[in-house]
Amino acid sequence: MKLPGHGRYAHSAIPQRPPYEWPNGTRLALVVCNNIEAFAYRGGLGSDSTGGPAVQNQRNYAWRDYGNRVGLWNMLDMLDELGIPCAHNVNGAVLDACPEIAPALKVRGDEFIGHGRTNAERQDILWEEDERRLIAESRDAIIRHAGVAPQGWLGPYIAQSAVTLDLLKEEGFSYVMDWPADDQPFWMTTRAGPILSVPYSIELNDSPAQVFRQHTGRQFAEMIVDQFDEMLEQSRRRPLVCSVVLHPFIVGQPFRLRALRNALRHILSHRERLWVTRPGALARYAATLPKGVVPGSEMLP
Repeated sequence: MKLPGHGRYAHSAIPQRPPYEWPNGTRLALVVCNNIEAFAYRGGLGSDSTGGPAVQNQRNYAWRDYGNRVGLWNMLDMLDELGIPCAHNVNGAVLDACPEIAPALKVRGDEFIGHGRTNAERQDILWEEDERRLIAESRDAIIRHAGVAPQGWLGPYIAQSAVTLDLLKEEGFSYVMDWPADDQPFWMTTRAGPILSVPYSIELNDSPAQVFRQHTGRQFAEMIVDQFDEMLEQSRRRPLVCSVVLHPFIVGQPFRLRALRNALRHILSHRERLWVTRPGALARYAATLPKGVVPGSEMLP
């Protein structure tokens, strides 16, 4: 039986790959990714734990808007306190609507990652021409506010169409985080040349964990610690990426932030064994490794 496939990458079992190291001889990279999003009032999609699709009324709209008004700033204070660099998946609309956000991220030296125009829409249901416009408008909004084009992409709702990878490569992106298939980066094919997949967790992700699976802040923090501790041991055998995925309207709530801070403090107690970095830096480093080291790198020019 032959199942339909994507044709973007070949199978690769992690024990069979060549060993390598991250900078300074480390074997475990820590990447913290934050999602800064804008939603439509009484229209479009939204993230809500109360049931199926519903009108985006004032309650769930305001709950998410808390993230841009309060939660993000709580998070940035915590990240500054701990000295953790961060990458931010940003909707283009949120940078236009909330003018304080881009300057605050630039001061920290943080990375802007393309994340669509708004999380009120999905790109995987669009015609190719419309999806290309969505990608280009998202990129251009970041250029306007950050002064530099984003290299990375995460689609709204981590969703891609059959041609998303092709469009991203053609529009100047060099890596994506929509394919949670690995704990190491790997190369994927597009009609315009290779594009890198950087690990991005859908498990250590506060949205599915705390909104939809109803885990508490402490349970989510325990997940982070357990994942990190196990990966730190596994990294004695091979390089790995531990990604932690956050949303300001969720973990920016004070009662959840406290548990998250404690989990990150635990991680940083092992900082001498870590490369604490951002996805863009990780992608650039992976691109410098010799052919045959990163899965799929044989296709590189």
